[in-house]
Amino acid sequence: MSKIKDYSLADHGRSSYFWAKSHMKILEHSISQLARKKPLQGYTIASSLQLTKETSVLLMGIKSLGANVIASGGNPLTTQDDVAAFLHSEGITVYAWSDQSKTEYDWCQNMALSHKPDIIIDDGGDLNAKAHFGRFSKLHILGATEETTTGITRYLAMQKKGKLRYPIIAVNNARTKIMFDNRYGTGQSTVDALLRSAGVLLASKKVVVCGYGWLGKGVAQRCAGMGAKILVTEVDPIKALEAHMDGFEVLTMKKASKLGDIFITCTGMSDVIRKEHMLQMKNGAILANVGHFDVEIDTQFLLGKKTRQARPNLDKCTLGSRKIYLVAKGRVANLVAAEGHPPEVMALSFSNQLRCILHLVKNGKKMRSLVHGVPQEIDNAVALDALKSMGVKIDTLSNRQIQYAKSW
Repeated sequence: MSKIKDYSLADHGRSSYFWAKSHMKILEHSISQLARKKPLQGYTIASSLQLTKETSVLLMGIKSLGANVIASGGNPLTTQDDVAAFLHSEGITVYAWSDQSKTEYDWCQNMALSHKPDIIIDDGGDLNAKAHFGRFSKLHILGATEETTTGITRYLAMQKKGKLRYPIIAVNNARTKIMFDNRYGTGQSTVDALLRSAGVLLASKKVVVCGYGWLGKGVAQRCAGMGAKILVTEVDPIKALEAHMDGFEVLTMKKASKLGDIFITCTGMSDVIRKEHMLQMKNGAILANVGHFDVEIDTQFLLGKKTRQARPNLDKCTLGSRKIYLVAKGRVANLVAAEGHPPEVMALSFSNQLRCILHLVKNGKKMRSLVHGVPQEIDNAVALDALKSMGVKIDTLSNRQIQYAKSW
């Protein structure tokens, strides 16, 4: 039996589902091709994903392929309650609601695992971590997929210590995921979150982008497109050089903290913006995080000050005579203060997810308990499907070119 916030929101969630579905033709094409064969019949699949309208298309698709689907949220604050109600009304067991406490979030994940899943779809690594330790460590799990850089980092640390119990496919690392979802999806939805929460003009503002991986690149490009002046902080010399060559000013966090109007963390690392940085910031500075966990900004220090809500999803924190504004309490801003990524880009990610789940069904028993990349043929197939859905045609190599490529 599901546990959600408001069962009466199902009709609204249904409308959101059909809207997203109409913009996710790549994913729908894959689902419709397989629906009659029911390749997931008999499998229980548990997910810990951001419960958005886009995720509902994936989960409904998995259900249509025969699976018993159990859904929990990927973050305590990000569940869209209308989507949860819709999924429940369609026969998917859901343990998720918005604005959860950490205890409630943990309970929901425990409930998802109590259904003894064969396959796990994760976003950040929480569900897979629980399946490795404590009372769920004896579950017989065929394999899992992972949507985020953060989750993969956790699994690689477990793998290094010989702790992984089953294969995990790093969906995040597929080129058709990381180059598009992380860059275009996060870039656009981060701007959306800033406009919804703060509503300030971005043109002429100095926006400090902390981290220049695919997320940081996307955020920097989209904010620059809105007229902002971009400052980048990095610890990786190659990424720092790339940001510099892309035309952005690269500097230390210590120096950037005195200059920025808006700060956006995109690193997946803890302690990026600390107390000493906040004490140097301008009056009215706005802080937001789009990394997976709320560890990049020292929210314990900031929210420990005199705080009140200035606007929905925007807290005003008083530091002496200055005010610092925090978006979404330091949690993933583009999902808490906005709606997450657009459906077109999530269709790429979730097409990878679906194909990797089918790959596990077919090959999971033969795969070693390691972090695996997405097979190249899956990545290429998703790209070709995307091009076809957009009406884009490309050339193919001639036999003569193929022979030339093989020659030496």
